[in-house]
Amino acid sequence: MESAYLQKNLGTCLTQGLAEVARMRPVDPIEYLALWIYKYKNNVTMEQQRQEEMAQLDHERELAVMEQEMMERLKAEELLFQQQQLAFQLELEMQEKERQRIEELQRAQEQFEKELRMSMENTAKGEDISHGEDGADSGRTLAEISDRYGAPNLSRVEELDEPMLSDVALNIDQDL
Repeated sequence: MESAYLQKNLGTCLTQGLAEVARMRPVDPIEYLALWIYKYKNNVTMEQQRQEEMAQLDHERELAVMEQEMMERLKAEELLFQQQQLAFQLELEMQEKERQRIEELQRAQEQFEKELRMSMENTAKGEDISHGEDGADSGRTLAEISDRYGAPNLSRVEELDEPMLSDVALNIDQDL
């Protein structure tokens, strides 16, 4: 039983140490074997630490890869969300422009209908005036008669009959 313990815990170490002592043939083989065993223990400990560090690095590398993939998916989702938001915003802007265009068309149509009614009323008034009394509008100016914007506001101008000459024309004839 003790030989199994020694074989398990010291077998490899002692075998390699004794082989090294036989190969090197130092002056003090006991001290050389003791230092070699001490160095062997440090090497084994360092190898175990290196193995643990490598395992930890592999684990951290896997986590980093997973995190990188997660970040890429999040960026892709964010980009998709931004594209959807932009598309939605463009759709809203197009709907707003369409609504404004429709409103402007309605206003233009209402203005056109209003002008058409006014024109028809003015035409009807013009027919009434020509068929009605000639002296009824004689005191009113053109701007008062017409409802149109920009109608001239002229005072009444008396027209001279053609066969009659004006006083100025008669004075010019007398001077000659």
